[in-house]
Amino acid sequence: MHLITVQRAVPKNEMPTAAQLKQWAQEVLKRKTPDIEMTIRVVDTQEMTELNTHYRHKAGPTNVLSFPYDMSTDLIEDEFPLLGDIVICAAVVHQEAQEQNKPTTAHWAHMVIHGTLHLLGYDHEIPADADKMESIEITILKELGFPNPYQQGEK
Repeated sequence: MHLITVQRAVPKNEMPTAAQLKQWAQEVLKRKTPDIEMTIRVVDTQEMTELNTHYRHKAGPTNVLSFPYDMSTDLIEDEFPLLGDIVICAAVVHQEAQEQNKPTTAHWAHMVIHGTLHLLGYDHEIPADADKMESIEITILKELGFPNPYQQGEK
């Protein structure tokens, strides 16, 4: 079982439902790990800018950040080991979807899937790793009825 908590720092009308966010994360988790706990936090541009500046040393907001929990598993006695948190900036996701002429819901699903894969250790720093991660994203999105985000110019 996966325990997924959704936190929001934006009005509900600026984001998908908590059920949708959880469903998209579940699509990744069910393939990769049994019992796990994670958090999805939806934030505004100010909070995302602060996080991006502090943790990545980059100016301005970004679409999604992942914060894997890296405490030794021998220190965790919970029924659900903590995987980590993903933080998604609602305004950036909406802006990117509009600029890239994508359905907003499809872009949201992609950001949740992308962030969850990062929590599981996937990366896209080198081409081979990027190809592997993108392939998984494309497969999951297709199964959910969404188009390939990379054919629409997104990276």
